[in-house]
Amino acid sequence: MGLLASLVRMDLLASLVKMASKCALLASIVMLIIQDVRGDLAKAVEKRNDFTVYSHNKKVVCYWGTWANYRPDGGKFTPEHVDPTLCTHLIYSFAGLDNTTWAITSLDKWMDLEEDYGLAGFRKATDLKIQYPHLKVTIAIGGWNEGSEKYSEMAKDKKKRKAFVTGAVQFLIKHKFDGLDLDWEYPGKRGGKPGDKENFVYLIRELHSAFAKHKFLLTAAIGAAADTIDVAYDIPSMYKYLDYVHVMCYDYHGKWEPKTGHNAPLYVRPGEEGKDKFLNVDYTIAYLKKLGADMEKTVLGVPLYGRAFRLEDPDSNEMGAASKETSFQGPFTREDGFQGYNEICLERQSDEEFPWTTVWEEHHMAPYMYKGDRWVSYDNEKSLRLKVEFAYDLGMAGVMTWSIDTDDFRGSCGGAKFPLLRTLNNALYRREQGLYSGQGNAQTSLLALATSFILINIIK
Repeated sequence: MGLLASLVRMDLLASLVKMASKCALLASIVMLIIQDVRGDLAKAVEKRNDFTVYSHNKKVVCYWGTWANYRPDGGKFTPEHVDPTLCTHLIYSFAGLDNTTWAITSLDKWMDLEEDYGLAGFRKATDLKIQYPHLKVTIAIGGWNEGSEKYSEMAKDKKKRKAFVTGAVQFLIKHKFDGLDLDWEYPGKRGGKPGDKENFVYLIRELHSAFAKHKFLLTAAIGAAADTIDVAYDIPSMYKYLDYVHVMCYDYHGKWEPKTGHNAPLYVRPGEEGKDKFLNVDYTIAYLKKLGADMEKTVLGVPLYGRAFRLEDPDSNEMGAASKETSFQGPFTREDGFQGYNEICLERQSDEEFPWTTVWEEHHMAPYMYKGDRWVSYDNEKSLRLKVEFAYDLGMAGVMTWSIDTDDFRGSCGGAKFPLLRTLNNALYRREQGLYSGQGNAQTSLLALATSFILINIIK
């Protein structure tokens, strides 16, 4: 295929594309060949080592929202869908906190356990280590729906902390997890108390001590907004006791605001005012670093989903345009204002007559798209490569994804399975080799290959 592509001069390609647009038959042939080429490339990519964790020395931490098991066909994600070659760490999300015993508890016994014909999610996750010994499988406790109040009450009381720590060790041993990820959202907020910041350090110090002889990993997912960091975390003390800190660099903007904004902007955009100037990845990481964060323990969180908005005026569709309180849902995740990448890529292919308009926001270094009054900001292969390079050049430990179940894990959009996870790994591999991302367009390359194939056969 590389030989075919090299035979086509760009001016000839442009002429053929123009001719194809005037000839329905030729256009159809071109598109069919593009699909075949894309399919062949997808299969080839899935076999290439440089798109896996085996090709670099950084961390790729994969959160898995296990409720994806209940999504409709097409979006339903089960343990069998996990590809351990794309992750160094798999985090089973979420367990909860029992506010009677102060122990870790399953939030979905049928999904997690084996009793009463359960789906054995815990065992199936940790069994992945048998075939893939490089993989560390840990469990996250907390999450947005768990809130903060119970965790605040546990952390402030020495006896309750001890019960939690003792129970955590027993839980990890029983279910064969490699460690615990604390996803308390957030100390000092959402029902938490002012003393949470200090008590969180007491908690992780005691967990660190108890975990040491078992060599369990201890990590935490932390909020990215500066006002959350100020309230919730004693950064220098926290880093002493955690193996890795996963920074959730997404949800900077969403339908809760009266205007469109990017879910995970890399840099500030000129004209942003007030708090908006600080709601970007660059500011978050710089702020953490200023407070004493160890970059070698810091993992950059990137989203495999986007944030959806409903425009007030379909003709006003720029970044920062007025938006309504309600948005729209995807067919799999079924959450207002949320779109998994697997939903976004299918949506982009769904209506050729009235396609989505895609815009690359050059300051945020990330795309958004709109059609009618629907508007979505998201990350794609290009923006994720740039974020990987950003993290790598700062000496960060690697990248973390929320969450693997919203990548195109089935390859439904015509490419390789898990295209975004593969992109992250390939970007880490390339950066380790001293290479930066190119700005080429994959669709143009495929079109060039397909058109050259036609040209050669016409000449014959």
